[in-house]
Amino acid sequence: MRARDKTQKSAVREENERAILKAAEEVFAERGFRGATTGVIADRAGIPKANLHYYFPTKEALYRRVVEHIFNVWLDAANTFDESDDPVEALTAYISAKMDISRAHPMGSKVWANEILHKAPVIQDYLETTLRDWTASRAAVIDRWVTEGKIAPVNARYLLYMIWATTQHYADFNHQIDTLNGGTPLDDAQFEDAKKTVIGIVLAGIGAKPPAAPSPAPAPAEPARAEA
Repeated sequence: MRARDKTQKSAVREENERAILKAAEEVFAERGFRGATTGVIADRAGIPKANLHYYFPTKEALYRRVVEHIFNVWLDAANTFDESDDPVEALTAYISAKMDISRAHPMGSKVWANEILHKAPVIQDYLETTLRDWTASRAAVIDRWVTEGKIAPVNARYLLYMIWATTQHYADFNHQIDTLNGGTPLDDAQFEDAKKTVIGIVLAGIGAKPPAAPSPAPAPAEPARAEA
């Protein structure tokens, strides 16, 4: 097969997978794992059911891919803990990213929420490995900030749980927010204000303050003038 043909085939595969995953997020969010069928997902994606099973042999395989996708997006958001050792910078970027994800991927977040509400019948192993290890690594960073006096003493896991609950509220309960906003989604300015509010409350609650700005250097003294 020529390189051009391979490239075209790869592009088609990627496009089909994107369509399937988008449709699967919507259907799993609306119907849950048990209520969803691969036939409905295929129809929503606009492809034959046989094509869907070519990429994902079972409904469970597709479901796990959807869950892993949203979780990996969340994991990437927490890279800010590695990119900055300043809690103000790291937490500001993390919370901002998590809220942006809720706005961009509300269906994926709802799939995750539904799975957890039902005691994770499909992804319990994922919680006991990937999520547990990731949470321990982020909590260790927060604990170090406490030890170094950068933030007030706080239970790192409870802080993470609070951030997750608050930021994901904008995905899982977006209909409630829209209704209370006059029946329309938050516009860009409102959403930025919501982010600033959440960030401000969290940082204030743990005593995290921006580093003090360096004092300006004293102005050089003017040379003495010679008397006439």
